[in-house]
Amino acid sequence: MIYRNTKLLKILRDIPCQSCGASDGTVVAAHRNEGKGMGLKNSDALTCSLCYHCHYELDAGNKLTKDQKRDMWNRAYVNTMQYLWEHDMIGIK
Repeated sequence: MIYRNTKLLKILRDIPCQSCGASDGTVVAAHRNEGKGMGLKNSDALTCSLCYHCHYELDAGNKLTKDQKRDMWNRAYVNTMQYLWEHDMIGIK
């Protein structure tokens, strides 16, 4: 069973893009694209906040190599986790 968390996905829409910093109303949760089957989304635990433009470049763009896309997502994921923890948006109960 793949982990799903609608509360987390909503929180990720409410923070700035963790790649470019945009806060333009287009930010969504971007799932990791590796380690999944075709047409399937990864666990919601493997998501970061990306705006439309960054998310598009990651999923369908042709400006970045596969390694650059992986690095972009990894940086955005780390930035997302740091933002959520430092702003008390997630925590240990």
